[in-house]
Amino acid sequence: MRMRPLANPGRTDMDGPNPDIKHPIPMHTRVGFLKPLVTEPNIEIGDFTYYDDPEGPDKFAEKCVLHHYPFIGDKLIIGKFCAIAEGARFIMNGANHAMSGFSTYPFNIFGHGWEKGFDPATWSKEVRGDTVVGSDVWIGMEAGDPARCGNRPWRHHRRQIGGDA
Repeated sequence: MRMRPLANPGRTDMDGPNPDIKHPIPMHTRVGFLKPLVTEPNIEIGDFTYYDDPEGPDKFAEKCVLHHYPFIGDKLIIGKFCAIAEGARFIMNGANHAMSGFSTYPFNIFGHGWEKGFDPATWSKEVRGDTVVGSDVWIGMEAGDPARCGNRPWRHHRRQIGGDA
């Protein structure tokens, strides 16, 4: 099958699925291209990236993107041609608690007067930045050791201990 060339994505005379359709495989509605499904302004999805979930791909942001609060300002950016399996989770900066105050408890987010005197700029100084997944990445179900994804993660390399290396 011929695919749209990446160098000239505006061409319409090429074979391949339309990246703007929600369900590219009509008989398998559990699979969906995320770009037309995700409407949150702080989530960017590249063409042809899909999510596979037996309950359907429509609730990707709700099920898979955790602790993503607009007041923090971070983004989840996922490139083109990525495959994301059910059970994948993106833990965003909102999961972190500010370490520069008198307490790590997030008083300000509960309101009712607790937000008074809170300066969001102090929180944003501790934000680690956007979570960026490049293009052509496969995020499988129940990914385990030594996989580590996140904001500025340390790197792991698989090593064989003993035996023929």
